[in-house]
Amino acid sequence: MDKVLTISGKEVGFRATALTPRIYRHKIGRDIIQDLNRLRKSYAKAINGENAKTEEEQRDAQLSVLDLEIFENAAYVMAKQYDPDAPASLDDWLDGFETFSIYEILPEILQLWSLNERTTAKPKKK
Repeated sequence: MDKVLTISGKEVGFRATALTPRIYRHKIGRDIIQDLNRLRKSYAKAINGENAKTEEEQRDAQLSVLDLEIFENAAYVMAKQYDPDAPASLDDWLDGFETFSIYEILPEILQLWSLNERTTAKPKKK
């Protein structure tokens, strides 16, 4: 599955296929399925925590540094998979953007991954 988003005024393509977990594991050294599940939970908590009343609730509702790193890693791998001519390093790729809101891009990345995870096989037994 492919998706093209506008980030800092640039059209950026992302691809998620059966190859994505393998690329992620080889480039990042982590499991993308576990990472994106964690990120999905953290994002939901952050969105639901916008109405947090106490300072502790607000801190708990924010994305952690690890969450941000997972987002950057997954976005880079999917962008590099879409466009093999993208910069060879994550740092160089990120340096090509101005500051942008993760809350605008993250839901799109999570949705793309969710669409990729859906099975196309039909059960043989009913």
